[in-house]
Amino acid sequence: MEKAKVYFIKDITPENVVLIFKKLGIELKGNVAVKVHSGEKGNQNYLRPDFMRPIIEYLNGTVVECNTAYDGARDTTEKHRKLMEEHEFSKYFNVDILDSDEDIVLEIPNGKVIKKNYVGKNLKNYDSMLVLSHFKGHPMGGYGGALKQLSIGVASSKGKRYIHCAGKENGTYDDMFKADQNSFLESMADAASSVVKFFDGNIAYINVMCNMSVDCDCCNVAEDPCMKDIGILASLDPIAIDQACIDLVKNSNDPGKDHLLERINSRNGLHTIDAAVDLGYGTKEYELIEI
Repeated sequence: MEKAKVYFIKDITPENVVLIFKKLGIELKGNVAVKVHSGEKGNQNYLRPDFMRPIIEYLNGTVVECNTAYDGARDTTEKHRKLMEEHEFSKYFNVDILDSDEDIVLEIPNGKVIKKNYVGKNLKNYDSMLVLSHFKGHPMGGYGGALKQLSIGVASSKGKRYIHCAGKENGTYDDMFKADQNSFLESMADAASSVVKFFDGNIAYINVMCNMSVDCDCCNVAEDPCMKDIGILASLDPIAIDQACIDLVKNSNDPGKDHLLERINSRNGLHTIDAAVDLGYGTKEYELIEI
């Protein structure tokens, strides 16, 4: 597989998100879903809707999200919609909670751990997707980027639990924390592959490396960022863009990188990338093109 192109720009502005997307040379056609992270109530690090506004308006996109599998402000559609209003997503955009009605199943015949992925039924309403991710750490996955957005992010509430439980049907909340770690990470790679296949090339990825805490935007009380902002990346390859972010952290001279890398490595987070490579929907080999 030839090297993937990953575009990079240091200056993090709303306008540069549009600029870097244009460098990809892709036209996201039809009804465009923009997958974002709405941020748990109380979280201070998530990407704000006013920052996303230019790219979403450029694409004439609909903000899409899914309900969580744990207690909080986003575990039901009613509460999630209320939070979307509080966080002002609804002020600027059409918002669709994909699993507000019911699930559909995406088959994963070559999955390492799981052979199916539960996603919200409304995913069928979209022809293309921009996966707009905030790159940061994660308490369970080690890090969060494009692959996590494709997997846990697009999965329905039921699907999130299924991935966390590494394929255990009707798993409980407690089961989510008992699964073998590598099996959980491989389940994320499996689930992500099904969404890539669903959109069949009509998908693009942007990772924003700012507010980089060891904690995810799903935490209502997250640690403050431990590193200075690095920049914006864009690619048509979800594996390459995540690998590029990891490498930018590793190659940084920011003393805070050790804290973030400890979180990633302690959860074996890079195993998700390796599992995704084995499934064949991207590559770790990339060309970083600075704008």
